[in-house]
Amino acid sequence: MKYIFFLIILSIFFSCGKEKVILLPEIDHSEISEIKDVSPAYLFYDETKADSVELNRKNLISTTNWLVNVDKRLTLKQVIPHIKFLQEKKKNSSHKNENAKNYFTCNDISRKNLGFIEFTDVIFKSDNLKPKQVSYDEYIGITAYSSDSLNFSYSTIDSTKLDRFHKKNILKGIKSNLIKDGNVITFLMFDKNLKFQDYITIKSKLSQLDSKNITISKDEFIFN
Repeated sequence: MKYIFFLIILSIFFSCGKEKVILLPEIDHSEISEIKDVSPAYLFYDETKADSVELNRKNLISTTNWLVNVDKRLTLKQVIPHIKFLQEKKKNSSHKNENAKNYFTCNDISRKNLGFIEFTDVIFKSDNLKPKQVSYDEYIGITAYSSDSLNFSYSTIDSTKLDRFHKKNILKGIKSNLIKDGNVITFLMFDKNLKFQDYITIKSKLSQLDSKNITISKDEFIFN
């Protein structure tokens, strides 16, 4: 699979007439290391234009699993609009495969190979929200809980906080905000200026979270 993926990258880079390179985000470990029947998309970072981002989606086939390759230097502000566009494109396609998923491609340093993080069902909400503007009541019942009493928890990931705290403590900090008793829905709120590498680091660590009482909502908020 690694060999095939490498050939796909080369064919796209050089068919454009010039070489383009993506620095994939790095993760310590991925539960998903191989995906079959894939189509790639690329989000490029332009070193000469810090605010520039280019989406290459020419080879996407709606019935396949989509591997979205995002340069780790991009910010969520740059990335999320393109990700939402891809999600809508697949959702509204006339040719559908309900089993086809969407994944972010990563560099799994533990295996020295590619790893993948699924985001098929994630709903990115980025309508100029601020943390204090989000209402608990708005999201009652979005997950399949039958309990009459639901607990809610917010974990806000601010880009400035990551400058002050070591990234290895991200999971510890998030867990400290979680309610430990009863059924819990946790909403993640990300600063739009967060680098994609930091976002993937958080998502990777959360995938290792083992708690029967905690559900991470599929709604993810991108705030100003």
